[in-house]
Amino acid sequence: MHQDTISIIKNAGVVGAGGGGFPTHVKVSATVNTVLVNGAECEPLLRVDQQLMDTMASEMVKGLEIVMEATGAQEGIVALKAKYTKAVAALEKVISKKPIKIHILDDFYPAGDEHVTLHEATGRLIPQGGIPLKVDCIVINVETLINVFHASNGKPVTHTYLTVTGEVATPITIKMPIGASIKTALEVAGVKVSENLVVIDGGPMMGSIIEDLDQPITKTTKGLIALTEEHHLIKKRKMSPAKIVRQTKAACVQCRYCTDLCPRYLLGHELEPHKIMRSIRNFESHSEVMKMALICSECGACEQYACIMQLSPKTVNAMLKQEFWKNGIKANDPPETQQINKMREHRKIPTKRLISKLGLVKYDVYAPLIEKEIIVDEVRIKLKQHAGAPSVPIVKKGQTVQVGDMIAQIPENALGANIHASISGKITEVTDDSIVITADGRE
Repeated sequence: MHQDTISIIKNAGVVGAGGGGFPTHVKVSATVNTVLVNGAECEPLLRVDQQLMDTMASEMVKGLEIVMEATGAQEGIVALKAKYTKAVAALEKVISKKPIKIHILDDFYPAGDEHVTLHEATGRLIPQGGIPLKVDCIVINVETLINVFHASNGKPVTHTYLTVTGEVATPITIKMPIGASIKTALEVAGVKVSENLVVIDGGPMMGSIIEDLDQPITKTTKGLIALTEEHHLIKKRKMSPAKIVRQTKAACVQCRYCTDLCPRYLLGHELEPHKIMRSIRNFESHSEVMKMALICSECGACEQYACIMQLSPKTVNAMLKQEFWKNGIKANDPPETQQINKMREHRKIPTKRLISKLGLVKYDVYAPLIEKEIIVDEVRIKLKQHAGAPSVPIVKKGQTVQVGDMIAQIPENALGANIHASISGKITEVTDDSIVITADGRE
């Protein structure tokens, strides 16, 4: 049964629906005691998981039970915030007499960081640089579990849910075919793409600017936030690396707020962003200090909330990480004894205060889930929209496909995910990067 479940999930192309898109069939091949559902959805403005837990609680719990059976887990925990009252009520109705419990989280950022969520829900501490398996657990996303449930009924991953919000006429959460354009999703929310807006893919803390609105939605697209070019979040993201370094050298006052409010530092990780900033400011190249950047989760708490000088510690860390990876430099060894900082409980970042600091209060509005089918004439489905290697096309130009047909598969002996058609139609283009399907053969 265990191997059958893994094969079903693998064939359906299920990946982590949030974050890096790690292939789920690999994750559930482990044997663990606990499966933790990350329902925190701590990125401001995003609404997908909280609404899916409300409207699809039964499907999610059935997906959780499938994963628990596959991994041999003795317990399932759904971690979500108290303010998701509808989701809590819906889940309570379907977990009765099951080895599944609900853990209520406070409303702070980044409650959804798996190191933070797991510690909050279980008291266990993932070692620095480690993964949940180190403490006999896997962490899995809400929509991922719903996709596991659908996979068990023979339905592969063809669509994804995402919130479209910000400077839009109708903030909304919708189900979109994978491969549809970002522009199409924005238009559903009433955005005129000619408007002077910049769109962030993901949340305001960790998301990135979309340079081309014609680029496709992937299995991991969870939010689109439209903001004006003048918004400080956009200005900061568009700042050049040279200017970021120049500001760091000129303006860092070593207040150490970036360290004192760092969620990973508070969990006992040897990560002190103020020391990295000092090394850059003083033209130092102390390798052990700089290498601390490799364990940064890039949550953005230092950059968007803590820094009184409006500097960019997270971006500095990200740039250092790229250089270290390029040169094969590995992170420092974890501490022999990792201890929770005694001030941690007093340094959690309240979400409401964060939203205010980000200048997003007017956008913090309800974005209702609309289940209506979004019809598109064409999709461009990326061959790499998951962790691992790009998928290999198994279709040719001119071939007719139906929704759910496999169109690309995992390369032999590689980490990856299968990919399926999200609309019915004709294959009109196959490249090393993507597959285009045009509905009804329209070209």
